[in-house]
Amino acid sequence: MTRGPGGGEHVRPLRCRPCAASVIRCAVMSEQPHAQPQPSTPASAGFSVEIREGVATVTIDNGPVNLFDLELYNGLAELSHVLAADDDVRVVVLRSANPDFFIAHFDVGLILTFPPDMPAPKELSPFHAMCEAMRTMPKATIAVVEGRVGGGGSELLLSCDMRFAALDRAIFNQPEVALGIIPGGSGTVRLGRLIGRSRALEVILGCEDVDARTAEAWGWVNRALPAGELWPFVDRLAARIASFPPIAVREAKASVLSVDKEIEADLLAEAAAFNRTLGDPRARSAMERFLAGGGQSPAAELRLGAFAGELGEPASGAR
Repeated sequence: MTRGPGGGEHVRPLRCRPCAASVIRCAVMSEQPHAQPQPSTPASAGFSVEIREGVATVTIDNGPVNLFDLELYNGLAELSHVLAADDDVRVVVLRSANPDFFIAHFDVGLILTFPPDMPAPKELSPFHAMCEAMRTMPKATIAVVEGRVGGGGSELLLSCDMRFAALDRAIFNQPEVALGIIPGGSGTVRLGRLIGRSRALEVILGCEDVDARTAEAWGWVNRALPAGELWPFVDRLAARIASFPPIAVREAKASVLSVDKEIEADLLAEAAAFNRTLGDPRARSAMERFLAGGGQSPAAELRLGAFAGELGEPASGAR
């Protein structure tokens, strides 16, 4: 631990470039264990960052359900590129300060403001670029899920190299189809590769909750561990990886990733499909019903799978 004038602890700021909607002011305590965040460490953009012995721990803390709102989105998007370029960081760990939610999902109210006639994109969106940064940065990325995660939050963790979940606590969901849209932030591209086509379609089309034990059996997460074993395991793994030669970690990861083909093309196709759903008035109606029924409140989000099923319309009204 370095000391400032008068013997006080030295805080090294993590420098982030200004982004479209916010300027991140993350402070990084260089030697504080992430399991015991210091109250003096300021959080901005819905998260805080701590670095200890090469492991950067990003703790999400953004309201009652950790909603993926504009501030959190811009902050994490910027941070993903900063961490990717920081040679002092060898492992990135994502976690939540909220025991009930990792990230609920992307802000549905914000999606309702998107133009209904957006053309097919020619380059990756900032959200896709953020997810790709987590997948491709030359260091290990680990997500630890102790509560619920859905939608865009699930897509963020799907982009990480490894995912670990708390047994009897972690719940996974992709609720988008119930809202008239699709998982447009990499979910349709990642899930099939991880858990297979049939299970991916069950998750995406069914919008049901998936518990940690099932997620482990399907390959959605590496391991589902009892609460008392989860962090000791993750801490040990992250410390081991951070202690190894960075060039070996970088080249090994790049070699493993080399088997994934056409990722960018598939993400662009996913984004185009997402944009097409925005032009359907039934999508807007479903999202409005979701919000009117309490969506994005803790009560509704804690039963998201059941709540998503209540948004459906009778099949006789389909066209």
